[in-house]
Amino acid sequence: MKKPSPTVAILGGAVALAGAAALVVALRRRRRTVVRTGDVAPHALLREPDLEPDRIDVRTEDGARLNVLAYGPPDAPVLVFCHGWTCNAAYWTPQINAFAENYRVVVYDQRGHGESGTGSRALGADVLADDLQAVLDAVLRPGAKAVLTGHSMGGMSIIAWAEKYPENVDRQVAGVLLASTGTDRLVADSAVVPLPRRFPRVPVPVARGLMGATVPLTASPVTTRALRYVALSPSASPAEVAFCERIVLGCPPRTRGGWGRALSALDIREGLHNLTVPTTVLVGTADRLTPPVHARRLAAELERAGNLERLVVLDGVGHMSSVEAIDRFDEELLHLLDRAQVPVG
Repeated sequence: MKKPSPTVAILGGAVALAGAAALVVALRRRRRTVVRTGDVAPHALLREPDLEPDRIDVRTEDGARLNVLAYGPPDAPVLVFCHGWTCNAAYWTPQINAFAENYRVVVYDQRGHGESGTGSRALGADVLADDLQAVLDAVLRPGAKAVLTGHSMGGMSIIAWAEKYPENVDRQVAGVLLASTGTDRLVADSAVVPLPRRFPRVPVPVARGLMGATVPLTASPVTTRALRYVALSPSASPAEVAFCERIVLGCPPRTRGGWGRALSALDIREGLHNLTVPTTVLVGTADRLTPPVHARRLAAELERAGNLERLVVLDGVGHMSSVEAIDRFDEELLHLLDRAQVPVG
């Protein structure tokens, strides 16, 4: 048999090596599904993402434009993140940096926050639900499902969506992570201002006045200390506090006040019964805004409905759980992806 020429042999070897390298890259990509804090420089996951997002134009029925950003491969499994009150899409920077290599990471500014318009509708649970539905319709391919993650008001968005669109839960979603959130009694159960037992509930008009305040917030040592007390834990790093402070101070006072009034009287408990996909509830023990009593109530309702995946309590972590405990938070999201059998890439 004729031996191959040296040129052919070299080319064949190069092709084989290239194929082997591609296989190694593919296997590595499948094993390393998320970037962890130990993989990069300290606090690097809090830095602005290097990836350029795709900007998706979403218009609501009342004419509001929602700022929707999608990072990562367009054909990858979809993760949709819903941020909380006074935040914006940049709140999810640690998760964008951690997941966008292998997943389609979708973040959006809630109505009135960031670059999203306010529209003409009265703010409330229906608006949260309709806006999330508009985002899902815009980013999901036919037949595809997303894993939803909501923090604080973002978790309420998901529950309100499930309450209003129960027929779309199994059709468009494979799993849900509800972090640092609640469904009702948001003022009465808050630990920001501890109340004696003889005062079990702050009257709604008083609560609306406090949460609906439109006083401008400016950067100062006092503001920084107040933010740490209210939204983070005593052990939060200066970088974590500064990251959250930049975002919160960027919220327009009218948006903060308008949504604050709406949330003070929120009651969306019924939506939990419609979350018919694996749903994890996560909270930090040092969360003052939505303390663990909320998470336990959510978990009990989901357990009764047969939909609770697990209740995760993070010791010493404050309200901004996805910033203070990035790796632990992302592990729960990876668990849901595995549980839902969502492939990587």
